[in-house]
Amino acid sequence: MKVAFIALVAATAAHAHHTMQYLWINGVDQGKNVGIRIPPNNNPVTDVTLTDLTCNVGGTVGSTVSTLTVASGATIGFEWHQHDARTGEDPLATGHHGPIQVYIAKAPSTAAAFDGQGSVWTKLYSSGLLNATAMQWASDVVNANGGKHEVKLPTSLPAGEYLIRAEHIALHVASSYPGAQFYIGCAQLKISSGGSAAPAKVALPGAYKGTDPGITVNIYNNLQTYTAPGPAVWTG
Repeated sequence: MKVAFIALVAATAAHAHHTMQYLWINGVDQGKNVGIRIPPNNNPVTDVTLTDLTCNVGGTVGSTVSTLTVASGATIGFEWHQHDARTGEDPLATGHHGPIQVYIAKAPSTAAAFDGQGSVWTKLYSSGLLNATAMQWASDVVNANGGKHEVKLPTSLPAGEYLIRAEHIALHVASSYPGAQFYIGCAQLKISSGGSAAPAKVALPGAYKGTDPGITVNIYNNLQTYTAPGPAVWTG
């Protein structure tokens, strides 16, 4: 029965993909796709070794994307939807359970010219399995919040231009690899003032492996705990 249930989830959710479509700064909507590197479609990334894991398909180029200026300590919000904008359906397919994570990477010059390669990414946020009994995940909270989640930028981040990367890992068909679905959205920011912190950094791709227990996992087999892939969250 459990195998049949997993197959049913996979079939009903096969086309329920999504993309990051809106960025919010201190509670203000910046407009559809403004400041965001837009992928060619809403399909997920499933191979953690590809450069697509950085900022989605085609996301290593940002020359045509605007860079949004924010103050030190700003709150950045991310809004996801399955199809074209706010259609009234669930922002994320309800069966796409999984963690939500946010990373940031400082550009050596401009965000528009930054490809995000190498050990440049610092994790700012991670939320996964919230209630094992109810099978409530961070993605469920995002869904209930209209597709939105947010992170506050540490004030110790140095001034400069950055890529900020939000990620939803859908685990509904992750019992074997490749199976986990990575929904990735990157935006370009300029922090106008800041501190002098030098947080630990990882590479994306590089920090994730297909064998990670947070990537290859059967979430329907009485899962009680979950560890998201990647490094620990840096709090500033």
